[in-house]
Amino acid sequence: MSRNMAGARNTKVDDVNATRNVGAWSEGELIAAAKNGHGSAFGVLCERHEEMILRVTFRITRNREDAEDAVQDSFLSAFVHLASFDERSRFATWLTRIAINSALGQLRKKRGVRELSLDEPGDTAESRPHLELPDRAPDPEENYHRRERLEIVGAAVERLRPRSRKVVEVHQLGEFSMKETAQILGISMAAAKARMFHARAALRRMPMLRSVRQENWSSAG
Repeated sequence: MSRNMAGARNTKVDDVNATRNVGAWSEGELIAAAKNGHGSAFGVLCERHEEMILRVTFRITRNREDAEDAVQDSFLSAFVHLASFDERSRFATWLTRIAINSALGQLRKKRGVRELSLDEPGDTAESRPHLELPDRAPDPEENYHRRERLEIVGAAVERLRPRSRKVVEVHQLGEFSMKETAQILGISMAAAKARMFHARAALRRMPMLRSVRQENWSSAG
């Protein structure tokens, strides 16, 4: 009996020590433990990546409160779907994809499209006009027109094919480089560039964007 009690006490001590040392675990150990229901391990994973994920969501939302909401949504979604993480990609990359989707969800609620370039990669601002929506409006009238343009551009992006739309959202709205966009979406650079090319071409053909382009081009010249 006393031997069994001693063994139980040792087990509890080991568990406590393991919990205290969880912060020193490698990422692989944390992921394995979190998949087995170790809440502290998942908490440490969140702490290690929280600052990076907040930067990602803020780059997209440009609003601290929305960015923080997106971070919380991201961690909740990651916790729910952790079992599906197959570890073929880095955990940070997988978590970034979730964070981008959460941040884009916040943007879609507000139709918050800031800037959408219709130029080809490598074109200069001087050689080709582009569709640019300023962050701040100088007066109420301009603010009204800006919201109207946001609605139009947001609706146009939503009409793109899902694969093309995702590249536009990550590259343009998230302001990630094409290389980063490809990594986040798990596709090649060539595929990312091709989807961006088709997205721009599709947007140029949309009659609903003609008035927006003309307004921006005339104001630029």
